Amino acid sequence: MQGDFLVATMESVPGYRVVRVIGLVSGSSARARGVGGDLMAGVRNLLGGAVKEYKELMENARDEALAEMVENARRMGANAVLAVKMSTSMIAQGVAEVVWYGTAVVLEPA
Repeated sequence: MQGDFLVATMESVPGYRVVRVIGLVSGSSARARGVGGDLMAGVRNLLGGAVKEYKELMENARDEALAEMVENARRMGANAVLAVKMSTSMIAQGVAEVVWYGTAVVLEPA
């Protein structure tokens, strides 16, 4: 474990043992496309190439949701979140949601 908090997709961490399972923890972010971003994305769609406006939108949503999950886990007394997954969905026309979730735990060196 590096630093004071670990987020991992694994169910266990080599060299550490789970001393307490706190429970399910999540963080989410919903983001809407802006008119300017839609216009630029439309032009890029016609011309081809990466749509950086949407990429940046989703990167920001992922980062925000992950930070919220970690903060929620810290408040619960965890120092790690294991078995982490991420889900995305369109919740309305032009609105995307990103959700990170996993199991908040307390780890100690084995």
